[in-house]
Amino acid sequence: MASVPTANDSPAKVDRLPFLVALGVGLISALLVLKMVGEPLVAAGFLAFALLIPVAVFAWFRFSAPPQVEAPPADWALAHALAEASEDALAVTDRAGQLVCANERFAERFGGYPTPPGLPLEGEGGAQLAAAGRAAWRDGRASTWVRTDGNMLEAAIEKVGDGTLVWRFFGGGPATASVEAEQWLVGPHGDRLGGAGIMAALLGSDGRIRAANRVLRARAMGHEEGSVVGRDFARLLTTDGEGRIRFEREGDAGNPLRLLQVPFLADEGAPMLVVLLDEEATDTAQPIAGGAAGHVRALVSLLPVGMALVDRDGRFLHMNHAFARATGVNTNAPPLYPGDLVVREDKGALADAIRRFASGAQHASDMAVRLISHPDEPIALTIGGGRGLGDAAVLLTLKDTGEESRLKRQVAQATKMQAVGQLAGGVAHDFNNILTAIIGHCDLMLMRHTPGDSDYDDIQQIRANSNRAASLTRQLLAFSRQQTLRPQVLQLPDVISEVSNLLKRLLGEAVELVVRHGRNLGPVRADPGQLEQVVVNLAVNARDAMVAKNPNGRGRLIIETLSVGAAEVRAMENEVLPVGDYTAVRITDTGTGIAPEVLPKIFEPFFTTKEVGKGTGLGLSTVYGIIKQSGGYIFADSAVGQGTSFTIYLPVHAAPAIAAAPLAVPARRERPGDIWGTGTILLVEDEDMVRSVAERALTRQGYKVLTAENGEVALDLLADRPQIDLLISDVVMPAMDGPTMARQVRRIYPDLPILFMSGYAEEQLRRSIDLGNVAFLPKPFSVQQLGEAARDVLATK
Repeated sequence: MASVPTANDSPAKVDRLPFLVALGVGLISALLVLKMVGEPLVAAGFLAFALLIPVAVFAWFRFSAPPQVEAPPADWALAHALAEASEDALAVTDRAGQLVCANERFAERFGGYPTPPGLPLEGEGGAQLAAAGRAAWRDGRASTWVRTDGNMLEAAIEKVGDGTLVWRFFGGGPATASVEAEQWLVGPHGDRLGGAGIMAALLGSDGRIRAANRVLRARAMGHEEGSVVGRDFARLLTTDGEGRIRFEREGDAGNPLRLLQVPFLADEGAPMLVVLLDEEATDTAQPIAGGAAGHVRALVSLLPVGMALVDRDGRFLHMNHAFARATGVNTNAPPLYPGDLVVREDKGALADAIRRFASGAQHASDMAVRLISHPDEPIALTIGGGRGLGDAAVLLTLKDTGEESRLKRQVAQATKMQAVGQLAGGVAHDFNNILTAIIGHCDLMLMRHTPGDSDYDDIQQIRANSNRAASLTRQLLAFSRQQTLRPQVLQLPDVISEVSNLLKRLLGEAVELVVRHGRNLGPVRADPGQLEQVVVNLAVNARDAMVAKNPNGRGRLIIETLSVGAAEVRAMENEVLPVGDYTAVRITDTGTGIAPEVLPKIFEPFFTTKEVGKGTGLGLSTVYGIIKQSGGYIFADSAVGQGTSFTIYLPVHAAPAIAAAPLAVPARRERPGDIWGTGTILLVEDEDMVRSVAERALTRQGYKVLTAENGEVALDLLADRPQIDLLISDVVMPAMDGPTMARQVRRIYPDLPILFMSGYAEEQLRRSIDLGNVAFLPKPFSVQQLGEAARDVLATK
């Protein structure tokens, strides 16, 4: 890149140079002429003529040279723009160590704009970052790993120009085993290894160094702050004619080294721990010396991963603290054989594997074993041959998979709940079609029967049972988060106040109801009717728990609302609840409590601890579905014999308090009591029983009805362009769904009103329906509701 002249460059030097050159050439030429001709006057005239040349050159450079320009100041606005464009947390410091600019990701990550390396880091992170900064000043770039808020970040520092450092932080996931090992190696534990004379480095699968302790950096680079990260490890070493290994920097004068490889992580592509020990012996084929064997044991003792050394007879030689803790070993009376740690069924397989590797097997192998201390949870045990370790023939590495197993169980549970939810939604949808037909036929029969008829009471009973079944499908849809909600922006205290009178009657005189409201509660967006159902369900369960604890049913139910800010959520360190502002409601009872083994199952559908016939097991699953569909979170805390507390977190709604409109609700007007109407309606429904009852109902109410069993048949009917006043269609149909068919119908009838009917949630359908002048009728519906919906839609035409 071309440099720009600055004020430090002297113009006088630039102008004087060509003048001096020309003057020297003229003098030399005059002397030559004087010597050749011998006439001083001729030589003087030639010199005068020669002097005209430097004068002309001086004038040319003096008056025609371009003006000198000072270098422009650094454009920090451009630096700010580039920093904001980065997806990583990025900061820039000047030569004085002052923060020049940083992006928003940096502020979010570190809670503001602290100046690197003075960041809020855990452990030795600040010292490691400062050391990496010094290495970047010296070497141009450096990197390290740091921890903040329980997450690991890779810090990459690069020197730009003569006085600027760019600090880039990326990553941010939970610490993996390999990252933990890197942190461990460059920290105090690595220094302890160095104090024992052990040089250690962590190598990637490509053979490049990912981390190294201080003593290795000092030996390999000549100073402790030398950066070896990213270097090819093999290039730091050299081998003499006798096969002895030395550091390349030390040459033949350096001590020979013994190299050990420790495969402490068994995952594919996992880094390899390499250990270098000073070896004074000249015979490289001899086994490791006693002093070096002590170094190996010291290394194993300091490693954060559970490791043990086993001899050729299969006996334990040494195990570190991490191994003893994970296996539940009593260090005062350690076991003799690894098989003593596992259950009886795994003893034979483990003994065979150790025998095979003690005989010279080369590659490490993983096997799952069950410890006597934890027989229900298998753990991963890595077995490898230990060559050059003296008496040790087998290296055992224990991978603690307790947290991993817990996460797998949570994922499996979430997957199961999702599958059950989808199944429940599908069943509810099909059941709604059946109930629509039953309720519709009951309504048609009631039109022909009056109170007092012999069949009237039976028909009413069928209709009542159908409505009870419809409420059951609404519970299924609530669990599967597919019910129709009418969300509004509201205050939780208003909802609690509305339902308090009902709760007093439900709980009875023996239960004391206490309601407390917090301050500065933010508005939430939810369906008030569904929130009332949540509170009622939880209150009824609390009443049953208090009755089970105390036969006279005495107890206390506390309902309180509170504001939970983002800082409080962050302090909770809850993996499920995202950081943000919430308005919470907590419902606490003094009942029997929930056993720890039962607590994880309470939100599963059809799970109940009540007797057969005294509960469907859908109460808490319905609560869970309503809260999740409203964008909230629910948690349960319980102590057996003391009571249970349910806490619901609903995100604060930041938009203006305007109730969200449904898909397209027609403006209702004052209407007469009857539901008769006129006009032509196209009815599209793939279920024969629903189509039949809807056609009969609309025909009896005065409409002319055209029917189609799917979208394609409906489009064929419209090919002749008949006069259509209203389109009533199911949403989910085979071949062509309702919204697709409706979009094509709108090409023929641009202003045609549409009434969709479906057993699924309106909120789900809104994502796939991008049409105006559309209304929605949830299934199951009665003849009266169908007639009212058709009349209201036509009234807006």
